[in-house]
Amino acid sequence: MITQEATAVAPAPARVTPEPPRPPARRRAWDEAPRWQIYLPLGVYLVFTLIPFYWILLFALRPPGSTSLVPWPMTFEHFDKVWTERSFGVYFQNSVLVGLATLVMTTVVALAGGYALARFDFRVKRAFMLALLCSQFVPGALLLVPLFEIFAELQMINSLGSVIIAETVFQLPLSMILISNFIKNVPYSLEEAAWVDGCGRMKAFRIIVLPLLRPGLIAVGSFAFVHSWNHFLFALMFLNNQSKQTIPVGLNTLMSADSVDLGALAAGGIIAAVPVVLVFAFIQKWLITGFSAGAVKG
Repeated sequence: MITQEATAVAPAPARVTPEPPRPPARRRAWDEAPRWQIYLPLGVYLVFTLIPFYWILLFALRPPGSTSLVPWPMTFEHFDKVWTERSFGVYFQNSVLVGLATLVMTTVVALAGGYALARFDFRVKRAFMLALLCSQFVPGALLLVPLFEIFAELQMINSLGSVIIAETVFQLPLSMILISNFIKNVPYSLEEAAWVDGCGRMKAFRIIVLPLLRPGLIAVGSFAFVHSWNHFLFALMFLNNQSKQTIPVGLNTLMSADSVDLGALAAGGIIAAVPVVLVFAFIQKWLITGFSAGAVKG
């Protein structure tokens, strides 16, 4: 008796279709360009940027009457002259006071106004925003006559307070727009969650929103400080006493109709530039973040 055993038939292996070869990744234009085509324009731009700085250092550090292209022997005679004889120490102190006061006032007022524009709706909101934008097209020279009349009535002529108020008014529109756009990027749900937990609006703003606004506040404050530090027109018109003048006006006094002391002028320019350079060197990280976030509507 023959017994037939069932034999299991293995399924045929599935046919694998080979994948078509992928096309080579398209290289970007800057990857295809040789390195010298990138670094050569950057090097030329760097040279043209640094030459004026070297030139001003040359006049400030080389001895009077020297025509050498290298500041050697090095002297600080010009710095001592402008700091003591030309009262740049007083000008520097006044500029620091005006810059810090403008920074604080602009930041505080712009923070309050920017929060109102970002979180509240009112009838004239669009018109108010349009007025803020249009005010940026008005040059500061057109504000001199009305501001001078106002400060004269308030007996604030020849006072640093007049320059501080004028600089703050001039900086507020752009600062409010930047801070309002930055606040819009902060989720409103974070404040609502704080309200549910028992916080009031002011406490929620101080605990939740304000820490997130640090880059924006630094950007607005630094912009206000640098602008007030470099602004020449308001200080020239509202300050008559030499003990009240700022560094831009002090630099103007180094130039006369008959002659210009290039060494003293270069030393004064370096004194005026160093604080601004230091400010941007320390806050550049927050400055870029603040302006990029404030420029985009959330």
